[in-house]
Amino acid sequence: MIKLAFLVKRVESMTHEQFVEYHREHHAPLFASIPEAGRYVRKYTVSHPVPAPHYPGPEFDGLTEIWFDGWDDHNAFFESANYRNLVQPDEPMFIRRGAGTMLVTEERLVM
Repeated sequence: MIKLAFLVKRVESMTHEQFVEYHREHHAPLFASIPEAGRYVRKYTVSHPVPAPHYPGPEFDGLTEIWFDGWDDHNAFFESANYRNLVQPDEPMFIRRGAGTMLVTEERLVM
């Protein structure tokens, strides 16, 4: 299982609250609506920082995680016309390009 983890920053024209709402209420449903998401994606989550008194303020505005069974499914999803024409063009509406970071992992459940 391959997991992509995207730590993202919001576009400067949005407040954090607007970013969270857009991510949860618009982009995530758009992502989930394309048939390729159901066919190739095993799990998709969006997470956002919450106040944490004993921790420093967050460096990022959100975390998106996408799981695939393998590289073939990953490639089929990201190369699909629905992703390229519907989902990908929506990303710059709320995500600041070049300001985030990405990690590709192989997840192992410990507990």
